[in-house]
Amino acid sequence: MNLYFRLLLFMIRVRFRSRLGIWDTSHVTFRVNPLDLDLQRHMNNGRYLSLMDLGRMDLMLRSRFWQRITGQGWYPVVAGQTITYRRSLLLWERFDLASRVIGHDDRWIYMEQVFRRDGQVVAMSSFGRLSASHRTFPHVTDPHATGDREVMLVMVEGKAAIQAAGQDWGVLGDRMDVFD
Repeated sequence: MNLYFRLLLFMIRVRFRSRLGIWDTSHVTFRVNPLDLDLQRHMNNGRYLSLMDLGRMDLMLRSRFWQRITGQGWYPVVAGQTITYRRSLLLWERFDLASRVIGHDDRWIYMEQVFRRDGQVVAMSSFGRLSASHRTFPHVTDPHATGDREVMLVMVEGKAAIQAAGQDWGVLGDRMDVFD
């Protein structure tokens, strides 16, 4: 990560923020600064990915998940993610980054991260995979209700038993490796 000053400020601030559960949503506020800009004078697409690192760190530190996994010699690695850009962020604009875990299986933790300015979605990582280790995690049903939101599930690899809206879709997926 090339945001050392932001990282330093972040590490100081996170110590004074309230605790979260791993299923809670973390919110971190940022402001676009001149080093975030590209030649078109809006926030560089690579900067979104770097700030998403800080959003994940906020959730992991405040939920104490970071201490739990690093204490066992594990470390989190982003294995894949997709981001959609909807609007530009311009110099000095404030924005919120919301990060939350949307589920996991025996191999991956799946996260959603959304950038918002004045309540409007600016960019969204609709699918992120975070690998904490090669060990397996116990099955947990996602406790988040989706309400009236449309949800898209993208399975890049693996199998999943899907139940939604009172309907059992059975086990879906058959590709166990993205390179198959």
